[in-house]
Amino acid sequence: MSEHLLIVDDDEDIRELFRTYLTGVGYTVSEAADAASLRSALDTLAVDLILLDQRLPDADGLVLAREIRAASDVGIIIITGFGQPVDRIVGLELGADDYIAKPIDLRELLARIRSVLRRRGPRQTDAPGKLHFEGWSLDPSSRTLTAPDGQTVELTTGEYDLLNVFVRNPNRILSRDELMNALHHRDAGPFDRAIDVQVGRLRRKIESDPAKPDFIKSVRGAGYMFAPRVRQG
Repeated sequence: MSEHLLIVDDDEDIRELFRTYLTGVGYTVSEAADAASLRSALDTLAVDLILLDQRLPDADGLVLAREIRAASDVGIIIITGFGQPVDRIVGLELGADDYIAKPIDLRELLARIRSVLRRRGPRQTDAPGKLHFEGWSLDPSSRTLTAPDGQTVELTTGEYDLLNVFVRNPNRILSRDELMNALHHRDAGPFDRAIDVQVGRLRRKIESDPAKPDFIKSVRGAGYMFAPRVRQG
């Protein structure tokens, strides 16, 4: 399976240039022209790396990088027309993996992409074998979720990782800190609602009524618990 890149830039010519080059070297490529379409893409696609323009018509790329990093471990390369060192430092501190200034040599861009993907490593699975709950099947080998009716449910990288943590810890209360550590290797801050946002998105995909969840239960003052019985095989 080829790695999936998401190009986020309001310049259609740049998107076309990047897409043509990157698909030509074997990557799967999707596009977004603004922050709204970026968020929509991340809700529906499993993306390995985002090429994120710093200046979008409806948002600042640095702010978006922080937002994305709070909810996902996806690779992020910020692309900018600014070349100031302080911009690069801020971008990296906000969670970007790399930062490259325009004009961009496509061979350098490819090298940066490969470097980030190599550092982040392949998508990890904790154990072989499908995990089943209430007619649903989660397949770690392909990172896919199949509904009871046999349809594949598209999960983002963050949604898959969160569900994977839940199904491997059924009937156990997991605090926000435990979930944040498992997904992003850090504790949740006192006002950090990233886990709640991810849980809400995941519920909308697997619960018959997300407002009254049967699978991912909220435990007041403690965190969340995955209620179904899980079997492997």
